[in-house]
Formats: sequence, C-alpha cells, structure tokens
Amino acid sequence: MVGKRVVFDPETWAALDLYARDSMRSFQEIADEAFRDFLDKHQRPTSLKDALRRSAQRIGANDNPSKGPPVKKRPR
Repeated sequence: MVGKRVVFDPETWAALDLYARDSMRSFQEIADEAFRDFLDKHQRPTSLKDALRRSAQRIGANDNPSKGPPVKKRPR
C-alpha cells in the first residue's frame, strides 16, 4: 500500500476524528470512501476492472452482446 502524508487544519481534523469515532470506522476507511466518491464524481476509474470496462465502452466493443454470429439461411 502506498502511503502519503496529508495535513489538515485542526478544526477539520477534529471533525473527521469525531466522525470516525461516532461511525466506528477508521480514518483510512473514511478516506478510501471519500476518494472513491471523488473519482466517481469526475468519471475516473477506481479499479482495474472499472478501467477496462470503460475502455471497452469507449471503443465500442461488444456494442450488441445479445446478438450472436450471423446465421446463414438455407435456400428452399
């Protein structure tokens, strides 16, 4: 896991710490949720699976998954 240091002003830290205690969640869980929500808001993938899905949609892969290969009709 990659670690980064973030500095909060005392009031913001106190509010986050109080919320973490009230919700019985760790600061890491709250931060993970907040950053996932931020990335979703800006239409950015949050996982490899999501990135691959979005990439396939952009290039039009699997546009009509319900149709199978074309079927040739037999002459009567």
